[in-house]
Amino acid sequence: MNKIEKKCKELLKKQGISISSEINFDVNGKIHTLSFEYIVDTFMIASDESKMIFLTALKKAVLAQDIGVNEFFESMGKLLLMAHLSNKIEI
Repeated sequence: MNKIEKKCKELLKKQGISISSEINFDVNGKIHTLSFEYIVDTFMIASDESKMIFLTALKKAVLAQDIGVNEFFESMGKLLLMAHLSNKIEI
């Protein structure tokens, strides 16, 4: 686990948010379920700059309380699914 990934997961834990929380996405009638952990892990394969942007955005989401964190992970999950649908990554 890299340093930034560890900080992301510790931040969630400190806020009492389970890394195993899941979000369901309906894509053309098919349900895709992504956990917070999967989303974090997947974004941690990006460049160091992108990882820092992810961590900074997560910190801001945490400041916005639960709604901010949920919206953050919904948005990040949508990005992953869009990338998957364009065949750029594998889910």
